[in-house]
Amino acid sequence: MARLAGKRALVTGGTSGIGLATAKRFVEEGARVAVTGSNPETLAKAKAELGADTLIIRADAADVVAQTDLARELGAAFGKLDAVFVNAGVGDFRPLEAWDEAGFDRSLAVNLKGPFFLVRALLPILANPASIVLNGSINAHIGMPNSSVYSLTKAGIVSLARTLSGELLARGVRVNVVSPGPITTPLHGKIGMDEAGIKALTAQIPLGRRGKPDEIADAVVFLASDEGGFCVGSEFIIDGGMSTL
Repeated sequence: MARLAGKRALVTGGTSGIGLATAKRFVEEGARVAVTGSNPETLAKAKAELGADTLIIRADAADVVAQTDLARELGAAFGKLDAVFVNAGVGDFRPLEAWDEAGFDRSLAVNLKGPFFLVRALLPILANPASIVLNGSINAHIGMPNSSVYSLTKAGIVSLARTLSGELLARGVRVNVVSPGPITTPLHGKIGMDEAGIKALTAQIPLGRRGKPDEIADAVVFLASDEGGFCVGSEFIIDGGMSTL
């Protein structure tokens, strides 16, 4: 298929998990793609998987100045952007008493402050029309223990999608959000979840399994393409029914 033929796209955090799966789908659908990441090893692997035509950019998702630099580099390379998937994020799960200010600030910087200032920096190079998809989480809607800071950042992302959808529509920019449930990405390993923990988590999902990165990527492609042209300020909750319990 070629639902994104001729479009220029950015995927932040596009070197693993949902971001990499989405970048691959964008390429398959005909887009010219740029991805960001911070780990040189995963950046190199993404380059190998996505092909020589993909623009690979090392960028700190939490750094406000870096967002301006990123927009400048994308403008020089692509001219304009037709689709943006704001996916870069960090999952830090701790009980309330274990939080300190530094950890709190880091989560907010990566998951909320960085995305906000990225969208701001990209405004001059967004095409008309264009689509922005933010990556939220079902944690914005459920009371999962030890997820307080992560959840509040994702609730902010969901709110941001709604407010920006109204503010940017006059510019021809549609803003929507996908909110995944548990997905088979490296995240669960990074936060120290063992097989028993994954089994317990899966037991909370009515569908009986974790989601696949491609299942989120397919939704992002829909929202980024002309097929999603009537979606404005929408939230796609993709969680196997977990948030319905």
